Amino acid sequence: MKSWMLTGALALATMAGPAAAQGVLVNAQDTSGLRKVGAEVLFWSQKQRDANFPHMEKIFPGHVVRAGGKVRALPAGRPLPISEAELDAFIASQNVSGLIVLQNGRIRLERYARGYGREGRWTSFSVAKSFTSTLVGAAIRDGYIKSVDEPVTKYIPELAGSGYEGVTIAQLLTMTSGVRWNEDYTDAKSDVARMFLEPVPAGEDPTVYYMKKLPRETAPGSKWVYKTGETNLIGVLVMRATKKPLADYLSEKVWRPYGMERDAFWMIDPSGHEVSGCCLSVSLRDYARLGQFALEGGKSVVPANWFAESTRSHADIGVPGRGYGYQWWTYPEGRFGAQGIFGQTIRVDPKTRTVIAVSAAADKASDPAYGAARTTFLDKLFAAAAR
Repeated sequence: MKSWMLTGALALATMAGPAAAQGVLVNAQDTSGLRKVGAEVLFWSQKQRDANFPHMEKIFPGHVVRAGGKVRALPAGRPLPISEAELDAFIASQNVSGLIVLQNGRIRLERYARGYGREGRWTSFSVAKSFTSTLVGAAIRDGYIKSVDEPVTKYIPELAGSGYEGVTIAQLLTMTSGVRWNEDYTDAKSDVARMFLEPVPAGEDPTVYYMKKLPRETAPGSKWVYKTGETNLIGVLVMRATKKPLADYLSEKVWRPYGMERDAFWMIDPSGHEVSGCCLSVSLRDYARLGQFALEGGKSVVPANWFAESTRSHADIGVPGRGYGYQWWTYPEGRFGAQGIFGQTIRVDPKTRTVIAVSAAADKASDPAYGAARTTFLDKLFAAAAR
């Protein structure tokens, strides 16, 4: 499905200065280089994808999500009964760099390829949307946000009188705001391509500045349209409510207490804020831990019913058996997951208590045939785990 593409790349390409505290410093004079690289992310060669997806912090500015001292163990489990030939074929055909399967918190399969390894990190693209959703749940439990039924304008008052007047946080989470949006990555005039390109008045948030000009298309709650810009709005809302950078809040609520193994890296936009619709770099095991965290319900971090509510279908996306929750995709058999372009995946099967995470460098950003083949193989892995 659709995912972050030009928005994050172009946003980061317009950075004119170094990252903020705890960030990765970039050359303030290298704006032309950043712009060139940012605009070409979608068109990198296979060699460039393999080289850059594990090292986005060397190209783009961002903030660090700090891990704590105690790592949540992922002990070895019984090897998954899947043939090596099938596994090798999937890894090769999907340009997989990392594949891990957890069941009941134990590793039943872990493989790396394309020069990647356990000590590395890989970019998330839109898998980050599910991380951002988790922070909304944390902010509700912490009392920063009252409920998802509150209007977005309570936290982002600049949206009053815009297409977002009367839109709830829940409708942002489910991408059913009714506001018109074009996420065509091949169209240079689309919203996803233009969002961070327009000059922004001093002191205004670039996401809010752009989104508040968009017109209402349908009544809130009546139509699902995939909108990376709305996930970026969710990030602004959480930052406004908590008064904390998203990287710091993610470290405080998930990374340190749950025992993530490695620091993560989160790219930032021209205002120095994390691009919440994309752009995390996370280790394979920590992607799996996030799936495990959701499977376990995020106890003591989010409200008791948060993940049950987040990972059920709230919106019809026009694909039989599939839907969209609070920034999580829903699938047949009660499964749910996160996904991003070029093959990034977290998929969870509550029935068998199984989590699968995949990092990849597919040769196309989005390809229905590639996605169908991935799902077919993941279904085989879930079936193997159920034996």
